[in-house]
Amino acid sequence: MPSPGLSSTTLLEQQTRRVDSYMDSVYTFDNAPNNRPTSLLLGPNFMSSKLYQLSPPEDLTLAVMLARPHPLYSDHESMLDEAAAVTDEKYGSVHRVYIVCDEDKTITEDLQRWMIENNPTDEVKLLSGSDHMPMFSKPKELCISLQEIAEKYP
Repeated sequence: MPSPGLSSTTLLEQQTRRVDSYMDSVYTFDNAPNNRPTSLLLGPNFMSSKLYQLSPPEDLTLAVMLARPHPLYSDHESMLDEAAAVTDEKYGSVHRVYIVCDEDKTITEDLQRWMIENNPTDEVKLLSGSDHMPMFSKPKELCISLQEIAEKYP
């Protein structure tokens, strides 16, 4: 949840500090092994225990089959911040509601609360018992929350 005072890079750093292990995930070092990794492919064990642990098994199976390496922007952090920059001029012109997923093991609840504290929203909703993928772990509850948000902030 970037803001004019909270960059995407800062959020990624906070998230990375809180993940205890990427387990069976695979880093790629396209710029030589002694340099920083250039991409990360999340492993099936990581996905099942950290992302989809409360989601239906068929959604996990499909996610594992469709997984692709995710680029890491360690050498291009300013490029990432520039691409996702939020300006003071228009920031806040759209209502913001954060939906906390209390069983998310990658963007942990404490990180979600830290983001909310550092970038207050108009409202905070809680999806109790939802993992990182609430559209799979709590689809009905997520739809209800989104409908309530749409009705409250037209």
